[in-house]
Amino acid sequence: MKYENIKTGKFLDRPNRFIAHVELDGHTETVHVKNTGRCRELLIPGTEVILEESGNPNRRTKYDLICVKKQGRWINMDSQVPNKAAREWLEGGGLFPEEITVYSEKTYGNSRFDLYVESARRKAFIEVKGVTLEEGNIARFPDAPTQRGVKHVEELARCVQEGYEAYLLLVIQMDGVSEFRPNWVTHREFGRALAAARKQGVRILAYDCRVTQDTIEIQNPVPINLEEPYAG
Repeated sequence: MKYENIKTGKFLDRPNRFIAHVELDGHTETVHVKNTGRCRELLIPGTEVILEESGNPNRRTKYDLICVKKQGRWINMDSQVPNKAAREWLEGGGLFPEEITVYSEKTYGNSRFDLYVESARRKAFIEVKGVTLEEGNIARFPDAPTQRGVKHVEELARCVQEGYEAYLLLVIQMDGVSEFRPNWVTHREFGRALAAARKQGVRILAYDCRVTQDTIEIQNPVPINLEEPYAG
């Protein structure tokens, strides 16, 4: 996926979940943050950020904050991009070798999943989670408690019981991480839900991304460690 009309700025502060102040072209610009997560380890005053011009003259904010540089590594923090990147990757043969049809926002029973894939021989539901948290070169999710995430994982397990393939695809919005682990400290229940779902046949996948200032593309599989640490 490629962004258009980008600019480089310097992060100043984030008054709330939705907006940030960025130094741009010698003045302070109020911009929209395309991620409602905490992102405290990313949005540090003075950090270099990438903005995309919205192109909508009626918007209060002219730019979206989409990318941040952390210790020399670009991290995409656009929460809308993992689904788009996942769809591009699937349609390009990234996961399934045969010809497939990909549907977005597919409803099944009382659930709605990000993607649904059909081919002559498979029917698969795929839930996508974007990962922006990195600690010691280990990617972690979530960065805040997510009961919604637990519900999605449990619903995927029910799909397996009813004869479908089910995948949780963790799109790590950076490159070069060594492995993925659940964020046990922040939300132990989510990690336990992942481990239980894998035992029930849900396929847990993690992939990093090639990220530049204006592009993001799913790249390489990342090892997954679901071992629960001792609570002590």
